[in-house]
Amino acid sequence: MKKTIRDIDVEGKRVFVRVDYNVPINAELKIVDDTRITATLPTINYLIEHNAKIILCSHLGRPNGQVEPKLSLRPVLARLSQLLNKPVSFAEDILDKSTAEMVDKMQNGDVLMLENIRFYKQEEENDESFAKTLASLADIYVLEAFATAHRKHASTFGVAKLLPAVCGFLVEHELEIFDKVLNNPDHPFVAILGGAKVADKLPVIENLLDKVDTVLIGGGMAYTFIKAIGGNIGMSIIDNTKIDLAKEILDKAKEKNVKIMLPIDNLCAKEFSEDAETKLFSSGFIADDYQGMDIGPKTIKIYKAVIKKAKTIVWNGPVGVYEYEKFKRGTNKIAKYVAKSKAVSVIGGGDSIAAIQSLGVAKKVTHMSTGGGASLMLLQGKKLPCIELIEDQ
Repeated sequence: MKKTIRDIDVEGKRVFVRVDYNVPINAELKIVDDTRITATLPTINYLIEHNAKIILCSHLGRPNGQVEPKLSLRPVLARLSQLLNKPVSFAEDILDKSTAEMVDKMQNGDVLMLENIRFYKQEEENDESFAKTLASLADIYVLEAFATAHRKHASTFGVAKLLPAVCGFLVEHELEIFDKVLNNPDHPFVAILGGAKVADKLPVIENLLDKVDTVLIGGGMAYTFIKAIGGNIGMSIIDNTKIDLAKEILDKAKEKNVKIMLPIDNLCAKEFSEDAETKLFSSGFIADDYQGMDIGPKTIKIYKAVIKKAKTIVWNGPVGVYEYEKFKRGTNKIAKYVAKSKAVSVIGGGDSIAAIQSLGVAKKVTHMSTGGGASLMLLQGKKLPCIELIEDQ
């Protein structure tokens, strides 16, 4: 495992903590969900208790290098102060000399938050000079933003190259969970993969073929596979450039005795609309003017039986068009079955997590990953650039 804040002396040190406070904020600039803030409290409190000087850095939204007042981290600042029950200072302009002066005046246990790092175009460019300016504020770098661990940005990758770097507790937990399910899973191991982009998920399936027993496929990506075996998919979403690769993966799975299960029935409609008239079609026999929108009741029943027997489950991506209520049934049912399962369960992807949360069963799953893109890269068998900069214990 990688080094963490436990493995380094932080007393009296300036500690630059890259957090992920990209929280949902409404039109009244009120935080809708503070989960990402509360998730970092163990790390921040540890640093406070060990007399560090804590400098917090995060992005919020996509300001594209421009200052956007509605994307200021001030609402986060207020909420964090409440949660810590202590004042948190705020640096308006990272590049202004006043920020360095604020850091110089910090006492042990003080907390300072920097304004939205993406107000600066140099952040996403991983500008070397900008990274050096950020690094000059601190003695130690802590990665506590798993969701950005796959991005080579100045505050994630650039600073980590310049300072002694360690993981925070949130990132440590993410890495432990993925190490467990990818390298030492209990069997039967079931992967549930959905979503529209088959290109993102094919590398996941390829990497998991040596690890899993069964892959359950749903969502828009299923239709590329159904087309690959000669089925009619009507107007369903498809990636024509991946049909041959999908067929190869199905063949590889047979060779490795891994079951790849595709939907056997589909809830379909003629258009993407909440009011669309729906009709059930068996897989491979969707009418030319219909498109698959959700897995059907027979598929749900079959998938339920597989999930019930699993001892390890990885789920990434909805099995239907989750944006519309009438096409949420399959995803919500899968969420319910995963939560009821006694398996070690790891959930990734916004809609999969939303389904778990909407049903009020979040506490019944083992882990909901904070990093969609980062978790997907790990499932694909790839390394996370920012994690690679951190030394092993």
